[in-house]
Order: sequence, then C-alpha cells, then structure tokens
Amino acid sequence: MVTGARQAARIRGVYLKTILRQDVAFFDKETNTGEVVGRMSGDTVLIQDAMGEKVGKFLQLVSTFIGGFVVAFLKGWLLTLLLLASVPLIVTSGGLMYIAISKTASRGQDAYTNAANAVEQTISSIRTVASFTGEKQAVNNYKKFLLTTYKSGVQEGFVSGLGFGLVTFVIYCCYAMAVWFGAKMVLYKGYTGGDVLNVMMSLLTGSASLGQASPCMSAFVAGKVAAYKMFETIERKPKIDAYDTKGKILDDVRGDIELRDVFFSYPTRPDLQIFSGFCLSIQSGTTAALVGQSGSGKSTVISLIERFYDPQAGKVLIDGINLKDLQLNWIRGKIGLVSQEPVLFACSIRDNIAYGKDGATTEEIRVAAELANAAKLIDALPQGLETTVGAHGTQLSGGQKQRIAIARAILKDPRILLLDEATSALDVESERIVQEALDRIMVNQTTLIVAHRLSTVRNADMIAVIHRGKIVERGSHLELIKNLDGAYSQLIRLQEVNKESGEDVDGKSIYEIPVESFGRPISPGQCKRISSQKSLSWESSTNDSSHHSFSIAEYTSTSKGPSREKVPAESEEKFPLVSIWRLAHLNKPEIPIILLGVIAAIISGMLLPILGILLTRVIHSFYEKPADLIKDTAFWSKMFVILGVVSFLAIPARAYFLSVAGCKLIERIRLMCFDKLVRMEVGWFDEQEHSSGFLGVKLSADAAATRSLVGDALGQILQVIASVVAGLIIAFITSWKLAFIVLSLIPLIGINEYLQVRSMKGFSADSKMIYEEASQVANDAVGSIRTVASFCAEDKVMHLYSRKCEGPRKAGIRQGLITGIGFGTSFVMLFLVYATSFYAGARFIEAEKATFSDVFLVFFALTFAATGVSQTSSMGPDTSKAKDAATSIFAILDQQSKIDPLDESGMTLDYLKGDIEFCNLSFKYPCRSDVQIFRDLNLAIHSSKTVALVGESGSGKSTFISLLQRFYDPDSGYVTLDGIEIQKFQVKWLRQQMGLVSQEPVLFNDTIRANIAYGKEGNAIESEIKAVAELANAHSFISALPEGYDTIVGERGVQLSGGQKQRVAIARAMIKSPKILLLDEATSALDAESERVVQDSLDRVMVNRTTVVVAHRLSTIKNANVIAVVKDGVIVEEGEHETLIKMEDGFYASLVTLHTTSSIASSSNNFRVIYGDYNTKCSFTNRIQSSDHLPELNVLAIEPLGLDCNVEIQILLGVIGALLIPLPIQCIQQPINRNMTVPVSLLFGFFMGLVSVVGLVSSAKFEELFFSAKMGSRPFHS
Repeated sequence: MVTGARQAARIRGVYLKTILRQDVAFFDKETNTGEVVGRMSGDTVLIQDAMGEKVGKFLQLVSTFIGGFVVAFLKGWLLTLLLLASVPLIVTSGGLMYIAISKTASRGQDAYTNAANAVEQTISSIRTVASFTGEKQAVNNYKKFLLTTYKSGVQEGFVSGLGFGLVTFVIYCCYAMAVWFGAKMVLYKGYTGGDVLNVMMSLLTGSASLGQASPCMSAFVAGKVAAYKMFETIERKPKIDAYDTKGKILDDVRGDIELRDVFFSYPTRPDLQIFSGFCLSIQSGTTAALVGQSGSGKSTVISLIERFYDPQAGKVLIDGINLKDLQLNWIRGKIGLVSQEPVLFACSIRDNIAYGKDGATTEEIRVAAELANAAKLIDALPQGLETTVGAHGTQLSGGQKQRIAIARAILKDPRILLLDEATSALDVESERIVQEALDRIMVNQTTLIVAHRLSTVRNADMIAVIHRGKIVERGSHLELIKNLDGAYSQLIRLQEVNKESGEDVDGKSIYEIPVESFGRPISPGQCKRISSQKSLSWESSTNDSSHHSFSIAEYTSTSKGPSREKVPAESEEKFPLVSIWRLAHLNKPEIPIILLGVIAAIISGMLLPILGILLTRVIHSFYEKPADLIKDTAFWSKMFVILGVVSFLAIPARAYFLSVAGCKLIERIRLMCFDKLVRMEVGWFDEQEHSSGFLGVKLSADAAATRSLVGDALGQILQVIASVVAGLIIAFITSWKLAFIVLSLIPLIGINEYLQVRSMKGFSADSKMIYEEASQVANDAVGSIRTVASFCAEDKVMHLYSRKCEGPRKAGIRQGLITGIGFGTSFVMLFLVYATSFYAGARFIEAEKATFSDVFLVFFALTFAATGVSQTSSMGPDTSKAKDAATSIFAILDQQSKIDPLDESGMTLDYLKGDIEFCNLSFKYPCRSDVQIFRDLNLAIHSSKTVALVGESGSGKSTFISLLQRFYDPDSGYVTLDGIEIQKFQVKWLRQQMGLVSQEPVLFNDTIRANIAYGKEGNAIESEIKAVAELANAHSFISALPEGYDTIVGERGVQLSGGQKQRVAIARAMIKSPKILLLDEATSALDAESERVVQDSLDRVMVNRTTVVVAHRLSTIKNANVIAVVKDGVIVEEGEHETLIKMEDGFYASLVTLHTTSSIASSSNNFRVIYGDYNTKCSFTNRIQSSDHLPELNVLAIEPLGLDCNVEIQILLGVIGALLIPLPIQCIQQPINRNMTVPVSLLFGFFMGLVSVVGLVSSAKFEELFFSAKMGSRPFHS
C-alpha cells in the first residue's frame, strides 16, 4: 500500500512534468485538458491499486501456490506429476482471460476519456452553455459516451467471470483426477492415505491461493492498461523540448531578430501554407509593428520567435544565431509576451503576478502592479493581493485581467518584448496609463507589436503590413502614409470609413475595395535589414477604441472568495455519511438482474462448504477396504466434476449480472450528477471547490468507487455470507460442541477487520480531498499551457503540485502501517482458530465424542468460512473509499439549484416585445457579499431600441448581462421583461430570447458546423448555418479551410485566430434569431475590413430587436438610442450621444474628449489611423517554456519495479505456510502425536502472526525512511 501510494505520486508528477515539457503541436493534435486530468485522477488510481497491496498479496498467494506444489512433490511425486497435466489448461485459460480483460479494459478507459473531456469542456464553459441553453445537449453528449463506457464495463466483467469460471472448472477437474489416481496409488504404488491426503491438501492450498489471486490479476490488467497510456506520453520525446539544456547561452542578448526565407504551416493543417519565403528583420532596440487582416499570419511570427514551432524551411535568427542553436529555456527567459486574451491561474493575484519572476518580493510585485495601472483595483479588493481570481481569471473583468497580465510581464523585465494587443481590453484612461508604462519598459528593448491601434504602433520604427503570409509593405508611419495607394493607407481609410458610419471612400463602397490592391509582395530574394531611427519623443496618447471583455463581475465584485489552502470538506460539515441503502436504491431498476446475480453468488459461496464435505468423504475413503475404495473414489471424482461444472456456470453468471448492475449504477450516478451540475446556477461554479477539476474527479473516481458497494464486491460479500452460513450449518450438525468452541474465536477476526476498516477510513477522505486539489492544479496548468510556457512556469507548477500531493503521500504511509498491523494481526487470529480447532478435535477424538471425519468436516467448514471472512480484509480500503465517494456524490445530488435552467415551470410568451427595466436594483456577488455592485440602480430599455453601457473597466457593465440572463438574481429590486419580473419566466425560454456575443468567445472542441448549430440546440439545417455564417462574414474563411465547415476548432477554439473565433461566435448567436441582442465588444477582435462588414450585419439584425451594447469604442455606441454611463454601481448619466456630450464636466463628455484628443494627437496627413486585426493564429501563439534553472523534481525517483522489502516478507509468509500446513494434520492422524497438536498449532499460528506483524510494520517503516532519504536525490530520466 505504501509502495502503491508512493509510486502513484511519482507517476503523477512524472506525467505532469512530461506534459509541461511537450511542444505546442502535441496539444494541438494529440491531447487536451480533459484527457490529462482524467489520466491523472483516474488512471493513476488504477496504477496505485495495481502497484500497492495487490502486489504483496499476489506474491504471497503465488508463493503459497508454488510452495504447495513443492510439498506435493516431496510427499508423492508420481501423483503430483500426473496432476500437473492440468497445468497447461490452467495457464491457457488464464492467459486467454488476461488478454480479453486487457482489451475490454482499454476500450473502457478510452471511452471514459471522451466522457471526461465532455465534463471538463462543459463545466469550464458553463456560462456559454447556460447562455445558449445547451444543458440538454451536454447531457445527451455525455450520455452517449457513458453508454460506450457501460458496454465496455459489462464486457470486462463477463470476460473476467468466464475466465475465472474456466480456471475453477479446471481446478475441480484436477481434484477429480487426484482422487481417482490417488486411489490407484494407494492400491498399486504403496501410497498411504496420509500421503495422498498431503498431496491433495498441498495442491488444494496452492490452487485456492491461485484462485484468490484473481482480483489481483484484474487489478494488474487495469493498471497495465492505464500505465501504458500514461507511459506512452511519458516516453514521448518532443521535437522542441522545454527542458533541453543543450544549446548556446550568450553573455548578453542585443535583440536583433530576423526571419529569413521562412516556410511554415501548422502541424494540424500541413496543407495550408502560412508562410512561403517570409522575411522580416528587426534591429535591436527598435520597435516593429505588424498590421493586417485577421488570419494573415501576424501572430504566427510571434509563435516562431518564441520557438513554439520550428519552420519547415528557412531560419529564425536572434543576434544572428539560429534559434535552434540557442538553449531553449534561456532564450525564452529573455522574451516577454503579452497577448490579447490573458490567461490567469486559479490562485491569488500575488501568485499570478509572481509568475513573471522567480522569488519576486512583495515590493517588486507592487511596483509592477503600479506600472500596469493595477494597484488601485487590487487595493479596492477586500483581500488585496491575496484575492483569488478564479479559474482562467473568470472572477475579473477583461480589463482587470489584462492589467494583471501586463504587471506579470513587466515583472519579467525581458530583453525582447512581444505585444499582441496588450492594451486591447482596457478603457481609454487605463490604456493611456498602461501604454505609458509599456513605452517606458520598451526603451532599449527590441519590441514587436501586433495591434490595431494607432496609439500602440504609430511610434514604431518599422511597420509591416502582412497579407496572406507575405509582407506587402513596410516602413515607418510617415513613410507609409505618403503612398496613398499603398496597403497601409488603405487600412487607414478603411478604418476611417468605420468611424464615419457608412460613408464611402472615393465614391466606392467599402465592399468594393479589393484586397488584391495591396500590391505585390516582397520576394524572398529582396530580404534585407530595414531599420529606422528610434523616435526620441514618446507622446502620451489615447485612442477611441478600447476592448471590454465579457465578465461575470467587476473589480469591486468579481474577485470572489478568499484564497484557500484547503477546501473545506462538505461531506464532513453539511452532508453526513449516507446510508448504503440509499445508494442501493439507485440500483432499484436492476433488482431482477441483481437477484439473478445474488442467486449465482450464493451458489458460488456454497461451493466451498460442499468442497469441504467432498474432501472429508474422500479422506475417509482412503482408509476403507480396497473394494470400497475403488467404488467410493469413483463416485466422489464424479462429484468433483459436477462441482466444477456448477462453478463454471455460477461464477460467470455472478460476474455478468453484478457487472451489469454495477456498471448501470456508475452510469446512472455519473449521469445524475452531471445533470445536476448543469442545472446549478452559474454563481455556484464561482466557488473554487466547484471548478471543472474538482467536479471532474468526482464524476470520474468517486462514481467508479461506489461500485465497490454493489458490483463485484457485493457478489464477493454474498458469496462469503453463503460460505459462512453453510459452513456453520454443516459444523453444528456434525459436532455442535466442537463447532461452538471454534466459533467462539471467530469474533476476534471480525473485531480486527472492523477496526482495520475504521482506521483506514479516517485517512481516505482527507487524502481524496487533497488529491482533488492537486488535480485542480494540473487542470489549470494544462488548460493554460501556453501561458505556463511563456513565463517559464513549469517548475512553479510542479512545485505547487508536489506540495499538494505531500499530504496524500503521508496519509498513504500511515494507512500502510495500519493495514500492515491489521493484516498481521488477522493471521494471528486465523491460526489461533486453527490451533484451537486441532487441539479440541484431538481431545474429542480421544474422548470418542467425535470421529476423525467429524473433526475434519468441522475443520473444513469453519476454515473455509474463516478464509472467506479473511478475504474481506482486502475489500476494506475499497469499501471505505466507496462510502466516502457515495457521500461526495450525494453531496452533489442533494444540492438545490437556485436558478434551474431545465425547470419547465414558469411563464412563456407567444410574443415578446423586448421592453427591459432594472428597478431599484441592488446586487452583490454571492462569493463576495461584502462588496456592493449595484445600489438602487434604475434603467429602462425600450423595445427595439439600442442601449449602450459605458464606463471604466470594472464598473459593472457586464453584470447587467449576467442579471438579464439570470446567471444571478438581485438581492433586492427586480428586472422586468415586458413588464413581467424575469423570475416568473421559464429560465430556458428566457435565455432563448437572447443572443450573446462576448469579447472572449468560447468555442467547443467540435466542428465549426456544430459550434454554429449549438446556438439552435444543435438542430440547425445546413442552409441556416451557411446563411448566418455569411451574415457574420465567416463563410469565406470557413470555405477556404481544407475541411470547410467540418474543421475541428480545437479546445476552446485554439485552431482559429481571434477574429475567426469571433465571427463563428457571432454566427452562433445569430442562428437563434433572438429578440434581444447582448453585444459585449462583439467586434473588438476583428480587423478593419471584417469589423465593417460584421458591424453592418449587426446593424441589420439589430433592427426591430432590443439591443444592449457593452463597448468602449465611440463608433460602436454613438448611434445608440440611449447611452448609459455606469459608475460606482449606479447610472450617473443617461441620454443620447448629442445630449451627453453637451453636459459640461460630464463623465461621457470627458470620455469623448479623451477619444477626440487621442484622434487629434495621433492623426497625420488628415488620416485617423486604426490598424488591422490583432490576431492570425491565436491558437498557436505559445509554446512550452522553461526557466533558466531546473531544480530536480522531488518525486521522480522511480524504482524499476516499485517493490520493496515487503515482497520478501510476503514470499516468506507464503512458503512457510505451504510447508507447515501438513504438520497439524499429521498430528491428528497419528494418536501418538495428538498431544503435540497444541504446541505445534500454537507455534505455527503465533510464528506466522509474528512474521506478518513485524515484517509488514518494519517494511512500511522502511518505506517511509527510504522515501524520505531519497526525496530529490534521483532525478527522473524518461
């Protein structure tokens, strides 16, 4: 047990470390977050079971089997040799069973991997699921995967039962052969009855041990299949290894960057060429900007510079040295990246910023936060720097997340700075301050900017316009605007058209401006270094466009929940341990199947007492006259064959029927839990313990563990009960006095087993909870792998993960010590019963109160019963885990959703006008009840009108959308729709009337067609899908993809650029034909041309629809019917654009002034410049990255086999048992030796118990000392 826990911890660490070192292509093509977390939480449990106590138990049983055959050879080699003819049959049947179980187990694990992916994808995107009423789709999808898992589980159970039944049948036939040939040996070879008896008893003991090894073999098969999948990943050698220490390390990095004749296509789309002879040169200390359309290849340049990918041809050079020749983690440590969609980890703000620098002090963190304009928002939070940001930073608004991400990059102080729309999510004032901070740190640094905004790029030394993977124009801002027909100038005019609300350019519609007019691309042969003098003056500037991300809360509200080191165990405080009967009630539909399984289990249990009767009669027959000997042994041989046939039928039947019941229970529990989860209100998922990682573990491991109470374990319990009852009946009928004496000692075994189970239970719950925390760490890291790589955070993740695993490791050692003591004590109790039985039997025979046959019949009956009870000790850990798992499961099922999206009660309207009103609204987020968001807020939105919400980042704008969609309910006041409180409407109907397009769209790992159809619950037809795709300006780029609408978008849409994802998201919203449109910076991620087309499309669909717009851009909001300014939880200004700008000292007027000042300050030659799309292949902009120094991981000293001195003890125990078993039998057979029965038996029992206790306790202690001494001393080499 200690070994298993230790090895499982090491394998978890090795697997996670291997995952973190892989190249980006691995995540694009071969794995995803759900699979990784599923393997770490589910497969390692199977490996731990296979490498833990099952190893010692198996070796003990196998050694007993071998020892039994050795004794049999010594006592009667000829008879034993004849019986060995059956061994090939046993081996063959066992081998076939092993192969069959391996295949079915592999299929089952693969099937549930898909189900785990569905869980992770749904829970991590719960707001998108809720907004598009996708709960039933998610449940049906999960149900489809569970059906495959169920079928595989039933097949595995039946195959294993059939195999064990076949092995048992062969063994019973072997007994028949032994009886038949034994009689021949007595008659013709001079064997005595004692010799035959010794051979049979030895073979019986060995064969029984082999039979008891079947659960161990099942565990080994499952563990092997799980280990194969994990070690396949562990042994994978990435082409770009983040931990590779080879390569050059320069004394200093100047920062010269050159891409020379680069050819590149992404691994997932090798047929789609991104670059063909691409050239770009950036001198050290200068700033270069890349502009162009969405999908043109801008972000791919960043991916190549960070060496997330290697080009198929050409070179990427830094300071004239090929990037491949530099040490990877060293050069990445010199590069800083800030992307448009920042990813934060589910930890505190302090820890998130500290990812930028190892060992950062609080003062350094605060300085970085000040420079990023994040200090005020942090100080406004009750927990300050210790505030937990939630999974993926969902507790913060987009602007707040961006400022934290910029502070993280500032703290890194890189030599080369890569900015991918670094200020896009900020409001105007925050952008100005942060841009000034970036301008300061950009001095003397080589900077590459991918951006739209003039305020971001106008001072760049060189601006390159990229179109379809080629640089079509480059130069400084002043140089490029002189060419009025150039691509750069066209982008300027195109953006100007967007700002002027539909005016034509040079008499042409915007749709008529040909992309081909960008001019001829620069040929590879013309590659040369272009540089310009760095501008000496850095002007502070603002811009008229800023992004605001969709967030469920703002800075005064959404950072929910204090940071927690340990999640409180709900099962201990709110949910008492559930009754097993409640769990069994879930199996009620399978009662007929369970009854059949129970009958088969009872029959299987009665086979052992019947075997005792047969053995007793056979022993008696060997001492009869020759004529009677032949006759009786022939009869009893046939009885053995009949017993084998019954076992061959009963054991597979038991396994099949109870596997059906157990697998159905698991399927039902998982489905019920998942159905309950998607019914929960969105606010419930804001809690840390309700994250996708925690909930995924419950559905994976906890649901499977409950089978130990009803599946195979139920069969084993019933089988043992049948054996005990039958044994007791036989014993009392034969000799009630002797049976009573022996039975009086049986409770000692029961007390021992009870204490052992209770002791183990005390550790399993805490251990499971801490492993859930460790799983969440892995979930966050893998889900944000590109951010982990960018900030060389692999070691930080591993350190945190190792720290979370330390508690379970120590709990496993304690549990191993207790189990060892209990196991050894059980042997003392068992052999004490044996000793007493032999002693009392000898005395009864002397007193002629019982016959020799009576003593053996009582002995066999109670021995088999005691053996069955002893076997239940191995079920202790499983049963304990199952009870805790059931408690955890029912804790979910007993939750009551405050806002149930699948509740069909509530009103629906045949016609919805779309009048919305927020009346006297007060609201605080449930997890941050001490921070007020809205205070008696009032706002009316009339039908078919457009209302724009403006305000600072974090002012509460997105909270309107959350309340309108009933993600939350207000604390006081109410929200009405057509004059009716929205709480009175059916939740699903209400959300179906609304179409949401957010700044950071969430797409599912499915085809583009499925993602668009998701807006109509997956029921859209092809013509509808293409129509809305054209409406969202997405049809052209989708059709250009090799697989078109069948293209898989990847996890969270990583295979598409930001602009492409946004257009697919708009199409998804439009396919609903909603009456109410909710636009949260819906066009923020689009380039100028796409934005113009999509905005026109939105303008068309907004007609006769009530529209709520959350935006920063003046061009997006100035045409709204009503503009509402949100500040400090109330509406401070409300009115039309023309009315609000006339209000002196008004908030809106000051905002417009900032925009106007920005436009004037950044204009040149009467052009107002806003540049192209920020993103091309957003999905490929990151790669696993290492820190400069990689300390050796503490938990990676894997042993070759995972065994220890416990093995030797178990083998010794089995061999001694096999050698000493015949001694008490000989004592009873010979009257002269009967006085020796007591000392021999007692010596035998206490010696075995002493060996067990001392051996196992010392073994466990040795494990602990050995492990402590070796921690960190042996690095893992895959």
